[in-house]
Amino acid sequence: MEASVNYISLIENLIRPLIQHQEDLRIKEFPSEDEYILFQVMVNKEDIGRVIGKQGKTANAIRTIAYAAGSKNRKKIRINIDSY
Repeated sequence: MEASVNYISLIENLIRPLIQHQEDLRIKEFPSEDEYILFQVMVNKEDIGRVIGKQGKTANAIRTIAYAAGSKNRKKIRINIDSY
């Protein structure tokens, strides 16, 4: 039996504590025909540095956690982080 993972909720729970402009957080899922699922994360431009972190370490940690959750269900997760 395959457990369903709410990836949007997972990503949101990882990012929300990092940002000040909570109302500007948007996460959109773009499933593809292969095993990849792309998530577009949009945050306020003032928060982009907090989400990416020094040398991308925070963003890489978020991606690692999401990738680990996806690998249990044989899904490959990609996360693009951008600001507006």
